[in-house]
Amino acid sequence: MKEEILKKSIDPTVHDMLAVAEAAHLETAWDRYQKQLPQCGFGETGVCCRNCSMGPCRIDLFGDGPTKGVCGATADIIVARNLLRMIAAGAAAHSDHGRDIAHTLVLTAKGKGGGYEIKDVAKLHRLAAEYGIPTEGRTKEEIALDLGKAAYAEFGNQEGPIRFTRRAPAKRVALWEKLNIDPRGIDREIVECLHRTHIGVDNDAVNLILHGLRTSLGDGWGGSMIATELSDVLFGTPKPIWSEANMGVLDEKMVNILVHGHEPTLSEMIVAASQDPELVALAKSKGAEGIKLVGTCCTGNEVLMRHGIPPAGNFLQQELLIMTGAVEAVIVDVQCIMPALGPLAGCFHTKFISTSYKAKFPGATHIEFHEEHAFETAKQIVRTAIEAFPNRMKDKVHIPKEKSALMAGFSVEAIVGALGGTLDPLLEAIKSGAIQGIVAVVGCNNPKIQHDYGHINLVKELIKHNILVVNTGCNAIACAKAGLLLPEAAEMAGDGLKAVCKALGIPPVLHMGSCVDISRILVACAAIANALGVDISDLPVAGAAPEWMSEKAVSIGAYVVASGIYTVLGIAPPVLGSMSVVELLTAGAEGVVGGKFAVEPDPFKAAALIVDHVAAKRRALGI
Repeated sequence: MKEEILKKSIDPTVHDMLAVAEAAHLETAWDRYQKQLPQCGFGETGVCCRNCSMGPCRIDLFGDGPTKGVCGATADIIVARNLLRMIAAGAAAHSDHGRDIAHTLVLTAKGKGGGYEIKDVAKLHRLAAEYGIPTEGRTKEEIALDLGKAAYAEFGNQEGPIRFTRRAPAKRVALWEKLNIDPRGIDREIVECLHRTHIGVDNDAVNLILHGLRTSLGDGWGGSMIATELSDVLFGTPKPIWSEANMGVLDEKMVNILVHGHEPTLSEMIVAASQDPELVALAKSKGAEGIKLVGTCCTGNEVLMRHGIPPAGNFLQQELLIMTGAVEAVIVDVQCIMPALGPLAGCFHTKFISTSYKAKFPGATHIEFHEEHAFETAKQIVRTAIEAFPNRMKDKVHIPKEKSALMAGFSVEAIVGALGGTLDPLLEAIKSGAIQGIVAVVGCNNPKIQHDYGHINLVKELIKHNILVVNTGCNAIACAKAGLLLPEAAEMAGDGLKAVCKALGIPPVLHMGSCVDISRILVACAAIANALGVDISDLPVAGAAPEWMSEKAVSIGAYVVASGIYTVLGIAPPVLGSMSVVELLTAGAEGVVGGKFAVEPDPFKAAALIVDHVAAKRRALGI
């Protein structure tokens, strides 16, 4: 196999399919990345501004070119404004997900949900108590309606506070209030980002970034947390579940349907429709043995942790899955879906089906999904996939064999349950040093970094040092493919972590869900900090995104840092054009919010940074 293919990924299924792509002259994200090189230096360093028609303006960092934009904006101002706009877009994406889940809960409570039901009544009651909603003598639908409306109100709040921010330790909340970054309402902060970055408004880099932190907190402790908590009420709170991962989960004898995107409202109904006896019979009448549902990206994580549906790959594998020639349909909703999929699907028999009015794609068959008719629409979509099966071109079918077993579904409730109903065993393991600390490794894939290389090597290094890893999103799928989500993976861990994992029968890497479920990690950190009587910033914890690429990741990183957590990125955000902004994010922020960023593309060096940070936090706590 060509050396350049091997350099693109550490996953053998990717090597296999890239060779197929090359032989068939099919384009991939890696090819398009190469064609973009060299990428624009002004854009990479964040010193290009196109916020008005006097521009676009750019700052020349190295030559005799302009040092200010037409309006007089310096590199510091331009970089800070661009970063704020990235946070706004990322917060909008994840929080809009939360709004859609709240909408589904309200419809379900009114009996207009089209097949949805309230599956976790106990969690419904716990959330109602947080919101001060009465439950005594009331039906679950009455309670859910009030909860859905209360969650809705969080988006339009003008004065705040956002309810779930009060899960944070009192010291953390007091700090947010002192810094004036306690979010008032989810949408309000996003709108204010856009206002502040309009020409002639906020031109102070520090002030801009502080508002970025406020906006991101409204995402992490607001919109994303609403998405997670209400999804659990509707679809069930995840519990440990077994499955498999990687492209080998595709079955040549089955109708293979790939769900891709982020919002579980669609994928939950696709799961139900794929098991409908009428549709299974239709698949068999077309010559298949049945229907095989698989996932990718965060929709893949949603259906994995609740139903055991196997993830067939992560972000950079989405094109390669179509290239197997064995996928009858790719069903998408929103976020992380490459527009290249439509033209690519046209080279095969694959139906590329878009479902959201917010997200249409070239070459797609659009079957619009509305919750009021959820199950019937899902059946129509699955039926469309089945009808494509007889058109499969057998000479184009090539399914890599590799797959790995996995254990997923570690919600906070599941982790506490595994510990016997209390956090005490975890706290004792941390105090004794058996577990040195906890690190969240999350995020996307990016062709700038060898696919999965950063994810896997960082995680392996951390568990070697007795650091428990929790993960979500594409990192979770990478770890699943590498066998790290198995209890047996404890053999790769240090002696202390290995002993804890063996005693509990859990992996050293705990799958906590999709990207919005990073909010679960915030809840866990808050619970541990409250149990110890300290702030989150005092804990031996850290975050990392080795291969991030999306604006959502910028918002995530901002709210993790604003929550007091040291965060290591594998790719520098577009801020290097302003040393003032770089200094603020990588050093100054620690004195303000207790957390800061570091950038280290080498996963082994990144692990060393995190290990040192965890050790320093342990010393400060006297453990």
